[in-house]
Amino acid sequence: MKTYTLTLLTALGIIMTGCNSSSGKLSDATHTSVTDAHEHDHDHSKEHEHSHDHDEGNCDHNHEEIDLTDAIEFSEAQAELIGLETETVTRGDFACVIKTSGQILPAQGDEITVVATSNGIVTFPHKSLTEGASIQAGQSLVTISGKKLLDGDPFVRAKAEYETALKEYERAEGLVQDKIISTKDFEQIRLRYETTKNAYQEQSTAVTPHGVVITAPISGFLKNRLVSHGEYVSVGQAIATVSQNRKLHLRAEVSERHYKAIRGISGANFRPSYDEGVYRLADLNGRLLSHGKDVGQSSFLIPVTFEFDNIGADFVPGSFAEVYLLGGSLSDVLSVPMSAITEEQGLHFVYVRLNEGHYRKLEVTLGQCDGNRVHILSGLNEGDEVVTRGVYQVKLAATSSVIPHGHSH
Repeated sequence: MKTYTLTLLTALGIIMTGCNSSSGKLSDATHTSVTDAHEHDHDHSKEHEHSHDHDEGNCDHNHEEIDLTDAIEFSEAQAELIGLETETVTRGDFACVIKTSGQILPAQGDEITVVATSNGIVTFPHKSLTEGASIQAGQSLVTISGKKLLDGDPFVRAKAEYETALKEYERAEGLVQDKIISTKDFEQIRLRYETTKNAYQEQSTAVTPHGVVITAPISGFLKNRLVSHGEYVSVGQAIATVSQNRKLHLRAEVSERHYKAIRGISGANFRPSYDEGVYRLADLNGRLLSHGKDVGQSSFLIPVTFEFDNIGADFVPGSFAEVYLLGGSLSDVLSVPMSAITEEQGLHFVYVRLNEGHYRKLEVTLGQCDGNRVHILSGLNEGDEVVTRGVYQVKLAATSSVIPHGHSH
């Protein structure tokens, strides 16, 4: 019985040992599975972190784009339709400017006053011969007739005086040889003969059945008609002014407070009173002729005179102009064309292109202006792309197409 009991206990011990071994193996397998699952989850977490980092990278990339807050939408198609133009702002030289007024005047030698060579009544042969009409050298301007004068026709009288003087001269030649008259008397007779001869010949070359014809001495245009049709004129009286208008003078009047700066003036731009355009003397072969050394007794202004060629435009002598006198140069400054500037309630603005289809309105502080460009003191940076043509259309678009704050994509 004891032997049986011992055998039974031994068998039970073996069975329990096997169960513990199997339980240990199961526990290890379970632990391994959990560990692998945790490692898998950890790897997946790494992949998730990598994906998150990638998204953050994309987000950073988007924030590096141009900020379009408060930008003005104006499509490329619209810009092309209106011929919009821009200019990239760069640093450069800009001349110091004295803005004043002046006048365009004819150059000396380009005008000739035509005078009467005979007494008589003026007749204009061509009704179209009015001020501004084109004139050719040798063209007939007026005819002077003395047929109805009380003292007779001047040409007929000149012819009679010449013939009388000729006879006296021929007679005196024989008398002086015979020493009947003195040499002094003969010279007086000869002088009277030469005078009447010249007067007669001068009139005879221009005389017609209608009277003495006065012709234009140079080609140009009729600037002034100084007499009227049917008016009486005497010898030497001014009849008309003919101008070639090839060269003109620009006379600027400068305040005495700029006297020290006048010596540094080298050129000028000007805007005629009848024109919106600004002209550069440098483009018209302009040159400085002189500047005054004192001021006028009544005006307190110093004259500065330039000469330029009348080319590329029909300048009107006698007209007034805004003048921009150019002196010493400012270096390393920003400037833009005047066409880029708009004004609102005393403030000045420009429109800058941000990218295709987007623009921004910027306030700027202006410096000196030479008529074409203006010095920018603040508000712009080098490299900004400023609208120079089509500014008004972009300004109109600004009232309806500004992108609200906070929407930058």
